[in-house]
Amino acid sequence: MRNRFPSLSLSSYGASWSANRRIAIVAAAVAVLLALAVIVALLTGGGNGHQTPDSAAPALTGSSPSSSEAAPKPSSGSGSVPGPPQIAEPVAYAKAAAQMLWSYDTRDTSRDQQLAGMRAWMTTETKYADWASVAGQVPDPVLWSRMADQDQHASAHITEGHYPGAFKQALAEDPSAITEAYIYVVTVNGKQQISWKKGGGGAEDRAVTLAVQCRPNHDCSLAAIAPSVTQ
Repeated sequence: MRNRFPSLSLSSYGASWSANRRIAIVAAAVAVLLALAVIVALLTGGGNGHQTPDSAAPALTGSSPSSSEAAPKPSSGSGSVPGPPQIAEPVAYAKAAAQMLWSYDTRDTSRDQQLAGMRAWMTTETKYADWASVAGQVPDPVLWSRMADQDQHASAHITEGHYPGAFKQALAEDPSAITEAYIYVVTVNGKQQISWKKGGGGAEDRAVTLAVQCRPNHDCSLAAIAPSVTQ
């Protein structure tokens, strides 16, 4: 049977990124730079369609959290979720963020801790932060609990990160337009290794497109996860 971990299958929750929030975030990085047609191509292209490997655990169906779900308080801790690195380069930060998103350990990290750890990577500029697109990667409490029953955990290896072609073209055409929000669009590719009880496990290729904010003289932060992968 298949045990799907929605938090890491980005296409499962692409629809949860509201149109209004998508416009607010992407406009800062792309809409100012390109015509509407290019924005559509950048954000609403084909989904990544990735699924989690087969598992000996029971098949589980999760649902995405409400877009209004509040982030857990920092006091709840972050379990095995690493803290955000002090990196001021968009691609390097996006690669670190993707590794964080594709890694988890239900053996020692609660769902609230997972969310709290992920929240620490977000930009504090609420105008550009789409927390719903990030929180939506974490399965509901029941599914997380059942994953924990199977000691499910995952690690990730990042192979590369790059600016999508449309974004590079837009930046070349109007380099100054990005200086309002300093949000960069970065696509990251890698491989995820998932393990569970009784030696179960599997690996699969992953890809994600992130919106990363990197203001001059400041460390980068995560702004949003795009609903589809743009190469």
